[in-house]
Amino acid sequence: MKKDGHIHTPFCPHGSKDALEHYVEKAIACHFSEITFTEHAPLPPSFDEPTPDKDGGMDLALLPSYFTQLQQIKKYYSSQIRINIGLEVDFIAGFEHETRQFLNEYGPLLDDSILSVHFLKWQNRYTCIDFSKEVYLQYAEQLGSVQRLYQLYYETVHQSIDSDLGKYKPKRIGHPTLIHKFQHAHGEQIDDIAQIKKLMLHMQSAGYEMDFNSAGLSKPLCLEPYPPLATLEYAHSIGLRYTFGSDAHTVQDLHQHYDLLFS
Repeated sequence: MKKDGHIHTPFCPHGSKDALEHYVEKAIACHFSEITFTEHAPLPPSFDEPTPDKDGGMDLALLPSYFTQLQQIKKYYSSQIRINIGLEVDFIAGFEHETRQFLNEYGPLLDDSILSVHFLKWQNRYTCIDFSKEVYLQYAEQLGSVQRLYQLYYETVHQSIDSDLGKYKPKRIGHPTLIHKFQHAHGEQIDDIAQIKKLMLHMQSAGYEMDFNSAGLSKPLCLEPYPPLATLEYAHSIGLRYTFGSDAHTVQDLHQHYDLLFS
């Protein structure tokens, strides 16, 4: 069974306006039997997003339309493909209460969702770690080293797994090595295999599954999936479940690199 469990939509403020139907029809043409739309959930209202355009999450006012359109699409194509309604929810340290309130309200409408870390907290300030190479390198300098940056990222993902976000908390951890996105920009050899394995074991023991995310292969300063392909053998050995996710923000990127990873 072919499933793509991480797909964005025209509701993404930093994505494309490609129609939902076009995503679905491409998935059918590529013989996928199941997909999940996982638009970036609205960020907590009191969170001051540290990006210039403040476009990390969809507009809360558009959420009813998002659910309505996906319910219609899900019904229309039900005989051809299974479509799950989901969200990619941000874990932001210090905003657990607001995130839990959001999930308590909208969680009943979700079939399948992802919990991801994009924002790191240090000295009570937040940074979007995958925003740009420049922000990434500057943040590493502020922290004191690239190694410390990696450590803070993994600590935050561990924290996301342990967080109490209520009964509708997503059960899949998104792109668990996103910190590798600019790994060819800092020029250092960081051996974080032990940290990745520790994170995988934590996911497995806590009952979560992993987003095996192919988007990093298309990032010129990453050139590998999240997590690296070499770590999948360990995931298998501990019984960690994972779901392929293309993290597509355009129809063109839908299912990107699937054949390479699963050939």
